Amino acid sequence: MDLQHIRNFSIIAHIDHGKSTLADRMLEITGTIEARKMKDQVLDSMELERERGITIKMQPVRMMHKLDGQQYMLNLIDTPGHIDFSYEVSRALKAVEGSLLLVDSTQGVQAQTLTTLGMAKESGLVIIPVLTKVDSPLSRVEETTLEICSLLGCDERDVMKVSGRTGEGVADLLARIIEKIPAPKVSEDKDPQALIFDFNYSNHKGVIVFVRMFSGSVKKGDTLCFAAAKQTFQVLEVGVFMPAETTTERLEAGQIGFIVTGIKQPGIASVGDTIVDPKKPTKVLLGYQQPKPVVWASVYPESQDDFDELRMALARLRLSDSAFSYEEEVSGALGRGYRCGFLGMLHLEIITERLRREFTIDIIVTLPSITYEVVLRNNEKRTVYSPHLFPDDGSVMSVEEPWVHAAIITPLEYVGTLMPFLYGHEAEVGEIEQFGDSRSRVYMMVPLRELMRGFFDELKSITSGYASISYDGTEMRSADVLRMDILIGDDVMHAFTRVISKRRMQEEADTFVEKLQTIMPRQMVEMKIQAKVGGRIIASKTLKAFRKDVTGYLYGGDVSRKNKLLDKQKKGKKKMREHASVNIPHEVFIKVMRDRD
Repeated sequence: MDLQHIRNFSIIAHIDHGKSTLADRMLEITGTIEARKMKDQVLDSMELERERGITIKMQPVRMMHKLDGQQYMLNLIDTPGHIDFSYEVSRALKAVEGSLLLVDSTQGVQAQTLTTLGMAKESGLVIIPVLTKVDSPLSRVEETTLEICSLLGCDERDVMKVSGRTGEGVADLLARIIEKIPAPKVSEDKDPQALIFDFNYSNHKGVIVFVRMFSGSVKKGDTLCFAAAKQTFQVLEVGVFMPAETTTERLEAGQIGFIVTGIKQPGIASVGDTIVDPKKPTKVLLGYQQPKPVVWASVYPESQDDFDELRMALARLRLSDSAFSYEEEVSGALGRGYRCGFLGMLHLEIITERLRREFTIDIIVTLPSITYEVVLRNNEKRTVYSPHLFPDDGSVMSVEEPWVHAAIITPLEYVGTLMPFLYGHEAEVGEIEQFGDSRSRVYMMVPLRELMRGFFDELKSITSGYASISYDGTEMRSADVLRMDILIGDDVMHAFTRVISKRRMQEEADTFVEKLQTIMPRQMVEMKIQAKVGGRIIASKTLKAFRKDVTGYLYGGDVSRKNKLLDKQKKGKKKMREHASVNIPHEVFIKVMRDRD
């Protein structure tokens, strides 16, 4: 197809602003999917995405649309809206020339709207503002339109008004896309040059790379090369997303599609790499900055017999999620497992849930933590990303932890309530500015550690669900933290070790010990559950032992008989205590991890 009739674009927005619903209507109107085969969130292929009602993985799709007698090829990439998956958005933006910026007319501009808009502007994309859910009785069309105009410096007539549910305005939006978004820019070089923006894995086909063609063409049988990995491969097939993977004869410059490589080894294909002709290598395209994990947690199989399965499952997930990382580790209590890095708490939840569902592995996930930079008194520097490896307080000279730049958008009436909440989470509040007529934007710096302490749920609670937050960029700052060990009996449970703030030391110790006492099953002997900080016990609870009524069958006689039985039981308990070992069922670990703050 002529390049002038191709449009590549993405949809960006805050979470739950209607990206996937709008994509559904576009697919319906363009006839990409028959009406009888339509379903909600058709581009969300994972069961988990449908359950949660969110997009986790970006999803490309090709649509053919006729306007004024001319056929156009529209390549859409639907992107996630949650802050943890911003990396997915940044990759999608490198493969397109324009973006639809969606704003929910019932909620207005939110924090993540601003983040994704900044990414699109940085990529130099043409931005089409779109007001969604205009059919809702709660819609604030005029007010939200003015917010968008103020944000983009555009005219009210430039803001498209649509409803993904009813289809209102979607046909006009397709026309606007063709009118405003430029045709793809391609290199004059005729040799193949393709940017990998995502990939997937098939047991039968190996690695399937998602590419944007910037020059040349690719067909079945071609020999190509990964520029970074220096690995050649033969193309098994090429195709496009309709939205299912559909084989085509070739992929041309300016198009978006997939290439089946046949490679089954991990680590060869990578997001951001350029695919070229090994005999005539073209210029390598500017790729993506490798994302750095900000949250760490260990994953162990409930049964060590499943360790090999867990290893293979993690390798598979790594092939479909380039932001995920892992390395092997060993725990005395839990055995062999993996220390995994994630982009945020939701990313952690999604990965662990996929392990359970897609690979049917029963796993234990430890308490999440962040990375600390520690300087010891002997001037040795350590990077610590596992709580149980955090040095004793007496050997530490200084500690640094990551802080993030954050912005909260909230209705004016909640600003007063917000301040004590932010103080409680050690945030440094900066500028507070009016945002629109009825909302404020609060800028702040906050320790990343605090965002893992139920921050988001509490923020929604105190603002009745109206506030939204975005954050980016980290910088290392001095931290006043120490390690808290949990002892059950005389044994330290490394899986429960946490790094905590000194100011909340007693509170966190009391809460955690009490929680363990309620969920730990009783043992044959009495057990102490203790929190230890800096070499001293600061919280303690006793787990009472099972007690059999050894005199229950007696129906009379001398009292000495009863005392003899009780004395025998007492001696037996003493002997058991001498040889007792801590036996913690896997269910306890699971309950603690799932019920974390």
